[in-house]
Amino acid sequence: MASYARAYWITAPDAGEIRDVALPEPGPADVLVRTRYTGISRGTETLVLTGHVPPSQYATMRAPFQDGDFPAPVKYGYLNVGTVEHGPAELLGRDVFCLYPHQTRYVVPAAAVVPVPDGVPARRAVLAGTVETAVNALWDAAPLVGDRISVVGAGMVGCCVAAVAARIPGVSVQLVDPDPARAATAAALGAAYAPPQLADTGRDLVFHASASAAGLQRSLDLLAPQGTVVELSWYGDREIGLRLGGVFHSGRLTIRASQVGTVSPARAATRTFTDRLALALDLLRDPVFDTLVTGESPFGRLPDVMAGLADGTRPALCHVITYDGE
Repeated sequence: MASYARAYWITAPDAGEIRDVALPEPGPADVLVRTRYTGISRGTETLVLTGHVPPSQYATMRAPFQDGDFPAPVKYGYLNVGTVEHGPAELLGRDVFCLYPHQTRYVVPAAAVVPVPDGVPARRAVLAGTVETAVNALWDAAPLVGDRISVVGAGMVGCCVAAVAARIPGVSVQLVDPDPARAATAAALGAAYAPPQLADTGRDLVFHASASAAGLQRSLDLLAPQGTVVELSWYGDREIGLRLGGVFHSGRLTIRASQVGTVSPARAATRTFTDRLALALDLLRDPVFDTLVTGESPFGRLPDVMAGLADGTRPALCHVITYDGE
């Protein structure tokens, strides 16, 4: 049984490296998992890499299996799919999803992993954590049949929200983003596309995921009277300004925060974190989600990949890290 592994650590703002780490001996209620793929949650992980987690949020933004403390050194990440090499018989040899950082092997309680359903490729399953965010946002928003929905910001989170919302009967979804290349992505997900200046107005719900003040302002501008913006962006330590004159009060508009760290109050009495993650994995049976995996690199290149995502030289929706031979 392996006694060590290799893991990606953020060592200082804008700096990361791969380190050897010791593995504990698995207990009777633990699993040893060999990682096959991890996904990079670009928005959050690049904020962590660049040192923009505000001190007031250090405790709130801890990943479930984070090592170290913000700002650095810290081992951070939460989109991991691997194969169980040691553990209970019902999990042995199964591919599982775990909210674990970028590491070649790891030991966690068996209750911390969720089996990847048959029919969901392991590579696609790294999206489970982001689809889970979309599920939680839709529980928060509670869309109605026939709603006109916009999603502002066609990044990884916005695209997952659009993909799930577009499968609600009678709902029309428009994906709003300044990048015209997102038109093809929107079409693949079953949504319409528009640049911000041409986006449809009179929307019942707008999900905002652009992580920009301009995107949040445009989201408000797109609402119908009594409409709601569900805010999914995380700004780190940046201040965001809005214009709340005009129709904000007369139209009785709402801005509502949604955050995956807690189960939506609309379902908290009847759903657990595991239930929500299992639902996200089940939704990933749909091959349309392969559209969102737009980059792939081996684990050894992860420090360079993270730097490229942070400075914008390596654009991607979901960039997958592979662990073949690790």
